[in-house]
Amino acid sequence: MVKKVAIVGAGPSGLLLAHYLLRRSDKYQIDIYERRSDPRIIPFSKSRTFPISLSARGMNALRQIPGLEAAVKAISLEMTGAVFHQKNGKARLTPRKQSLFTLDRTSLVIVLLEKLNEKHDNSQLNIHFNCQCTQVDFAAKKAIFKQVETETDFTVDYDWLIGADGSRSVVRESFFGTELFECEQKYIPSDYKSIFLPRPDANVETNLKPDKIHTWTLDDSTIFLLLHQRDGTISGVIYFPHQNNQLIGLSSKEEVIKFFCEHFPEVGQLMPESEAAAFLTRPISRIITIRCNRYHQGNSVLLIGDAAHAVSSSIGQGCNAALEDVVLLNQLLDEYSDNLPTVIEQFTIRRQSDAHALVELGDYAFPASKSLLIEFIFRELISKTLHRLFPQRFSPSLFELISESTVPYSEILNLYQGWISKVKKSNQI
Repeated sequence: MVKKVAIVGAGPSGLLLAHYLLRRSDKYQIDIYERRSDPRIIPFSKSRTFPISLSARGMNALRQIPGLEAAVKAISLEMTGAVFHQKNGKARLTPRKQSLFTLDRTSLVIVLLEKLNEKHDNSQLNIHFNCQCTQVDFAAKKAIFKQVETETDFTVDYDWLIGADGSRSVVRESFFGTELFECEQKYIPSDYKSIFLPRPDANVETNLKPDKIHTWTLDDSTIFLLLHQRDGTISGVIYFPHQNNQLIGLSSKEEVIKFFCEHFPEVGQLMPESEAAAFLTRPISRIITIRCNRYHQGNSVLLIGDAAHAVSSSIGQGCNAALEDVVLLNQLLDEYSDNLPTVIEQFTIRRQSDAHALVELGDYAFPASKSLLIEFIFRELISKTLHRLFPQRFSPSLFELISESTVPYSEILNLYQGWISKVKKSNQI
């Protein structure tokens, strides 16, 4: 019997899940609904994308679908370490044992879409863009959508509904009308803006090595991350306190360039006036973290990715954890012979402790305090050295475990609970 699967959200986790389900069986009829337009046919808009880093967990998830890992690597830039830039102009290099692969989110989505359409026709797969989920009737197993362009509503019947619709999930919102559902939604204290820089001119000298992630920290807890892209352009994200931050007072492109030249001189020299003007008008974004007491509803609805466990971007695990959800779900489908009611209940049981630990690690693994940042760098260095010399006696460093392994997040949190508690206490002062 064919099972009708409705996936809400055509982001990385929703699209990868479609790959896995269609590989499993011809008994799955997949319909994916996305509120935005098809990214393959609209002009690339940098205001609606952001850089992501795929580490061990994400690459492991892609690797299990033939051709996906190679396709993603082909449009990514390999990162072999991180550089912490200091105010005095010096820089500290932290190498990685395993590479990161960086690309923008839109490019990842396009690859996943193209590979889906290459392998599967519309007899088993249909993708509906400009369709926004507005309501779910769990008892009737119906989801209501609005066609964005015509503002007309339509109803979809499903055997299995997947909420992969992000941190502000409509599917998750529908859970609040059910019994004993609890969900903590919390904004992190920092806001952020994206920055996009053109390929540096050949005659401009810069110490921004393209195979490294570059980080700066200011005294007011402002953090700036910079990543090169495969086409030579540079993408950055600047995190700053929600209140009393220096960026709010900037009112002209000249002031923007002056700010970056003063605090991030390596970046300021690369910023054209056009990007400074765009930076002023680019909206400030807020990050919400999500912690739920369950991810399933009844015997037919499941949340994955940010809809289930949105996390701070400070540790670069949001997309990686979302893709890892798909791996776990596939393992459970194997284990329980595609018995969907059992699978979705077991997903909550198996994933909850790791998802809660992920949010905790995202909030407190990377310190906002400049003094603790120095301690963090030395802790990472010492941990890496001790593990290299005595691997049987000392664990890898905190960030090696997070981004260079598939060790469960809950185990990592238990190993480094002392450091997490220290950062948490510092943030409360």
